[in-house]
Amino acid sequence: MHYAFKYAQLDGEIVAALDVNTVANAVYEHNYGSNLVKTRNIQSLSVKEVTKLQANMLLMSPPCQPHTRQGLQRDTEDKRSDALTHLCGLIPECQNLQYILMENVKGFESSQARNQFIESLERSGFHWREFILTPTQFNVPNTRYRYYCIARKGADFPFAGDQIWEEMPGAIAQNQALSQIAEIVEENVSADFLVPDDVLTKRVLVMDIIHPAQSRSMCFTKGYTHYTEGTGSAYTPLSEDESHRIFELVKEIDTSNKDAPKSENILQQRLDLLHQVKLRYFTPREVARLMSFPEDFEFPPETTNRQKYRLLGNSINVKVVGELIKLLTI
Repeated sequence: MHYAFKYAQLDGEIVAALDVNTVANAVYEHNYGSNLVKTRNIQSLSVKEVTKLQANMLLMSPPCQPHTRQGLQRDTEDKRSDALTHLCGLIPECQNLQYILMENVKGFESSQARNQFIESLERSGFHWREFILTPTQFNVPNTRYRYYCIARKGADFPFAGDQIWEEMPGAIAQNQALSQIAEIVEENVSADFLVPDDVLTKRVLVMDIIHPAQSRSMCFTKGYTHYTEGTGSAYTPLSEDESHRIFELVKEIDTSNKDAPKSENILQQRLDLLHQVKLRYFTPREVARLMSFPEDFEFPPETTNRQKYRLLGNSINVKVVGELIKLLTI
C-alpha cells in the first residue's frame, strides 16, 4: 500500500502502517524504517489514536480467508473478519477520514462483510465505487482478479455507481500491449529454483508453464512452490515449440507404457527429457516485478524464500492499487 501511494505521486505522507505479521513488518521496516510500522491488532485501534495521527486516508486489505473459494466462507462469523467489523464501527467516528481504499478477494462483493462495510461508508457520508480488476488490464502480464472499493467524502465520482466496474472508467489502460514475461525474468538464476525431480515426475503435466514470449502468468498465492497446482506459474527459457516437442515425447512414453509399470530405465528416460525443459519457479524478485513492486524494494537478508513467497502471495498489485488511488483523489 505504501508503494501504491508513492506510485500515485500524491502530495502527502504515510503516518502509520499496521499489521500483526511480524515478518511482514520486518520487511516494511527494512524498506521504510521503524518509525511508521506497528505490530498491532486492528481491533486495538481507537478513534482517539486515528484523530491524533491526523490521518485522512485509509488504505487497507483485510483478511481474505473468510471469503476465499478454498476456505469455509464463514464471512462475518469468521474471527478473521473481526478487524473489518471494528473498522466499520470506527469509520463513522473518525471525522478526519476523507479517502478510503479497500482490496480483497473476488467474491467479497457478495459477502455480508461487504454489506457491513458499505453501510458504514454510507452512514459516514462517503461516495463509493466498486471494481473487479486484474493487472493484465494495466499492461502487467499477471492475472490476479481482486475486489476493490474506493470511497471519498465531498465530490461524488464522475462515473456511474450502480454497478461493479470490471475495467477502469474510460478504459484508459485497456489499449496497451501486454509486456512479455522475458522482460521481468532475472539472468543467471540459481539452480535452487529448478522444479525438483519428484514434482517433475509426478506433477509436471498439471503445472502452468510460461515461455519467454508469452504475456501471461497465473495468480501467485502464498502456497507457491509448496503446492504445485493453482498457486502460480512455472517458467521455462525454451520456446513454446521447443517445450511442446519435448512434452510430446514424454506423452509418447506415457502412452506406450500405460498398461504396465514403467521400468527404471523408462522412468529415467522420461526424467531426462523433462530436464531438457529447464523448468523452474519464478524467483521472489520476478514475482515482485509481476506484482509491480519497484526495483528498489528489498527483503531483509534473514527472510527465507518460503517467507518471501508467502508475503508476496498475500500482497497487492502496486500498479493496480496506485491507479485506483489516483482515481480516488482526482
